[in-house]
Amino acid sequence: MKKIVIIGASGHAKVIIDIIEKRNEYKIIGLIDSYKTHNEKIMGYSILGNENLIPQLMKNQEIIGGIIAIGDNWSRGKVRDLIKSLAPNFKFLPAIHPDAILYNKFKIKQGVVIMAGTIINSDAIIEEFCILNTKSSLGHDSLMKRFSSLAPNATTGGNVTIGKFSSVSISSTLIHNIKIGNHTIIGAGSLVVKDFENNIIAYGVPAIKIRKRENGELYLT
Repeated sequence: MKKIVIIGASGHAKVIIDIIEKRNEYKIIGLIDSYKTHNEKIMGYSILGNENLIPQLMKNQEIIGGIIAIGDNWSRGKVRDLIKSLAPNFKFLPAIHPDAILYNKFKIKQGVVIMAGTIINSDAIIEEFCILNTKSSLGHDSLMKRFSSLAPNATTGGNVTIGKFSSVSISSTLIHNIKIGNHTIIGAGSLVVKDFENNIIAYGVPAIKIRKRENGELYLT
């Protein structure tokens, strides 16, 4: 069984560990994290060190790659760039829960995480390093651009576009044909009935623009 690491050691990492264990396709040798203590254990797996350790692990432990287990879209992108600079041959794997429902011709891109109960409908496109969290649903002919995310129970109608690094928060609903710009956050429990541009925070029923936001501004607290 090929060896991998999980990058990140938060609650999000725990869910991804569970997916990998259920699929039984790879062997996790440990976790990579810059903020937690070396040898601390998460679900029985030790934190091995930070990202600088990855080239050594590829050489000495023969890991082929791993999964970035970081929920914040911007942070996930920054970590991806760091790892590529340290280890160009590192393989970024997807993590797809066996209880997710995917349409037959769905093509899985690198770094994508799809959690339990997620539904991906016909002709939807999900670009690299997106997250579709527990019980989220992406409508037919929709597009999630790279590093975007749907939180638990978020739902979209058909022909929806979610821009790169944007996030649709818990239990929000987007009606058909909605377009969400890049680096935009839709707050929890919102009903989105109109398009929203780049770099804003919007929420409510119906959702309205609240304010502008900067690239990388924290939204998961």
